[in-house]
Amino acid sequence: MQLKPGLRLGPYEVGAQIGKGGMGVAYRARDARLRRDVALKVLPELFAADAERLARFEREAQLLASLNHSNIAAIYGFEEADGVRALVLELVEGPTLDDRIAQGALPLDEALAIAMQIADALDAAHERGVIHRDLKPSNVKLTADGSVKVLDFGLAKALDPLASAAGATHSPTLAAAETQSGILLGTAAYMSPEQARGRPVDKRTDVWAFGCVLFEMLTGKRPFGGDSITETLAELMKSDPDWDSLPASTPAGVRMLLRRCLEKDPRRRLRDIGDARLLMDGAFADAVPSSGEAKPAAPSIEEKAAAAQRWRRRLLLGVAAAGILVAGSLALGAWLARGMSPRPARPQTRFVMNVSPALPLYLLDLAETTHLAISPDGSRVAYIIGPPSMLWERSIDDVRGRLFENTALGLCPFFSPDGQWIGFTQRDQLRKVSVVGGAVETVCKLPSASAPRGATWSQDGAIVFALDGTGLFRVAASGGTPEALTTPDATGGQRVHCWPHFLPDGKSLLFEVRNRGQSGPTSPCSSSRAASGGR
Repeated sequence: MQLKPGLRLGPYEVGAQIGKGGMGVAYRARDARLRRDVALKVLPELFAADAERLARFEREAQLLASLNHSNIAAIYGFEEADGVRALVLELVEGPTLDDRIAQGALPLDEALAIAMQIADALDAAHERGVIHRDLKPSNVKLTADGSVKVLDFGLAKALDPLASAAGATHSPTLAAAETQSGILLGTAAYMSPEQARGRPVDKRTDVWAFGCVLFEMLTGKRPFGGDSITETLAELMKSDPDWDSLPASTPAGVRMLLRRCLEKDPRRRLRDIGDARLLMDGAFADAVPSSGEAKPAAPSIEEKAAAAQRWRRRLLLGVAAAGILVAGSLALGAWLARGMSPRPARPQTRFVMNVSPALPLYLLDLAETTHLAISPDGSRVAYIIGPPSMLWERSIDDVRGRLFENTALGLCPFFSPDGQWIGFTQRDQLRKVSVVGGAVETVCKLPSASAPRGATWSQDGAIVFALDGTGLFRVAASGGTPEALTTPDATGGQRVHCWPHFLPDGKSLLFEVRNRGQSGPTSPCSSSRAASGGR
């Protein structure tokens, strides 16, 4: 059913058609109640006319609407008016991954950055018992800020005409759908063998499709081709991908991941997309070249566990050594205070950070926000690499950085006084993560969407942060509601208070005042209003 621009469907005013496929025809629309643009996906007429299937679809849509993840395009609701039935979806602007691949194979680091976000989306859905069933490049959107959105989650099941039919044959869903209603449920080139045979599927069918998508990103061509649906299905049933078409620089870990994803027997296939995410973590680090030499293979899960154990041993030894150094420093300080000897010069440490041109190191962006922080003891560096901008950390005596998961679009890192936590902003939130890894925790929602302008963490557990065009805010590091600490004097021409830094007493603050029309520092100062920066 074609809808004309200007038509009203409930509170939605239909705009231009933006897509068409087996899942229906999609239109841009305007939500008059919430004053936002959405996507309306109008269901196929034969499907909408079947009351039983429509009721089942609505039940499935309720489950799909429960998915809440930054890499999954949201379902807002289900609308029906004048015989037209449509899903109300999040409108995601930007090209599809299919459009990007049409320009040629993706560099390894870019492909892995996209693949990790797709894996995050699948993992979140699988945790809720939702299988995509139709993952393909045209169902993946690349937004302007570098993030990924996966579309049409679970709709293949919701639209499947055989899903609830008693005694239905196990003919392929693809063929059955084409015969019964002209709907193409699943795309032949990305369907798992068990899905093409019409057998029951689980999350491993998404793992197969994920492998197909990653292979296509790296090579620019599908792993199973054919001039027709029948030829494509025959190819994926009997043949293996052309592994030699992968770039010679593809790490062994990525090759192993692809082979595990594209096992025709689901019993031998990678069972969980979370395992794929673990394999890609090491491969992503390897994708950042150090000098043009051949990159080592991504470490296995066992190797990672052994490395974690070594790190824990080093940490314990480091704590003990730190205690000895503190005691020695106190004694030396007392000796120097008596004038027995001049203060020795601190040793210099030099190290190099090599990053890929495709994933540049964010130092100072156009908005003059710094994206690199050094721990208080000088032993670690937190930094932002992107796109998409993500939080990394490394020791100055190590040659490889470590990516923190779930930090896409992170900016402006800063350390806790003990160096055990890294704070950063992510979209509209102030967040923190332990340097040893673990879940990312939310400290608070930011008072505005302005760009970050620095943050500092006091010894007694207060975080003071700045946003563009505002004064300073204070919040407990354990979480809470931020309170205004300073307010720019607009009558005096002040525009922003920024770059706060706690002084040694842990209560006074040094910060910068900028006037309107000025982009550089004007009058760094501490003030009585900032003197209560600590708790």
